[in-house]
Amino acid sequence: MLIKNIKSLLQTSASEKALRGKHMSELKSIQNAWLLIENDTIKNFGSMNSCPKYDGDIIDGSGRMVLPTWCDSHTHLVFATSREEEFEMRLKGKSYQEIAEAGGGILNSAKKLQNTSEDELFESAWERLNEVIKMGTGAIEIKSGYGLSVEGELKMLRVIQRLKEKSPIPIKANFLGAHSYPTEYKDNHQGYIDLIVNEMLPQIAKEGLADYIDAFCEKVAFSVAETEQIIVAGAKYGLKAKIHTNQFNCMGGIELCVKHNALSVDHLEVVNDKEIEYLKGSETVATLLPSAPFFLSDPYQPGRKLIDEGVAVALASDYNPGSSPSGNMNFVVSLACVKLKMTPAEAINAATINGAFAMELEQDYGSIAIGKKANFIITKPINSAAFIPYSFGKDTIDQVVINGKRI
Repeated sequence: MLIKNIKSLLQTSASEKALRGKHMSELKSIQNAWLLIENDTIKNFGSMNSCPKYDGDIIDGSGRMVLPTWCDSHTHLVFATSREEEFEMRLKGKSYQEIAEAGGGILNSAKKLQNTSEDELFESAWERLNEVIKMGTGAIEIKSGYGLSVEGELKMLRVIQRLKEKSPIPIKANFLGAHSYPTEYKDNHQGYIDLIVNEMLPQIAKEGLADYIDAFCEKVAFSVAETEQIIVAGAKYGLKAKIHTNQFNCMGGIELCVKHNALSVDHLEVVNDKEIEYLKGSETVATLLPSAPFFLSDPYQPGRKLIDEGVAVALASDYNPGSSPSGNMNFVVSLACVKLKMTPAEAINAATINGAFAMELEQDYGSIAIGKKANFIITKPINSAAFIPYSFGKDTIDQVVINGKRI
């Protein structure tokens, strides 16, 4: 495939580390460009004055932007069913914490998942996966965490494994058994942690079902000390940490994650100056999920401050049935600009190359580079890259190419 006359070929930089500081505002591009694909790989690219002759599939990119597909590094794509009843509860004044304490939230999804077969979970998740691919997602991380039992967590991870085997895009599996405490362990936290460490993790490792380990480090879930037990246990099986923290409280989760070289800390609706200093001196990526506070009417993440202070920032959808029932990364990029005060270039960098770093996929995804997988978006004719987040209600995607094939 040869795409020629591309108005602007975006994200043509190659970086050995996640972008941070002023580098996040640099969206390297080539104007009036061409892009050559061979099989599933980017073969070459350049400006039109060096365009090669080609007899195969040719696409005219006149007036269009071409950019790498979104790298969505935080989702809960596998779940039994939606939770719009809780949406109504929030509209009537109930908080996230109040709903959780009343048996809603994560426990609600866990209850529904127990009564849903593996095949049913797979079919619904497969439909969601194809939905987000059509919206431009070309790499994704999927967490467990709605099982909250040995059987339930293994069922979820096996579904994710089946998705991996069938999916045209790469999937990273994250074991989130420490998402919440099941009702029967409400007053026996150590008992549930022991279940995760002694029964879940060995079986998960035996079957090779997870790439990462996660925990919800919050007052309504796992304390810092409890989260540390989970991180240490996962490390013994080679599972790097990607931790939910600072969604509602600053309680030491970021310091803990930096101490253990976590790949990412995710949410960060609340973060203080001391925590920012920890992140600045680390390789841990701050993954921001603006569609969650949008849906919950909570404070937004301080994206502008984090970038100005030199923290590596990624964007992800947090697709889940309770607090972010959408995997539309185009909307996430728009929210990042409007509510997190990020520039279009910063938001696109955060949703592509830095998202790839947050999943350790930067060698093959997240930018336009020779040898990387041919996963990219061809926009409709637009004036500039800024039009993508600017036009938050408009579908700017003309085509999505995955592994060198139009879908």
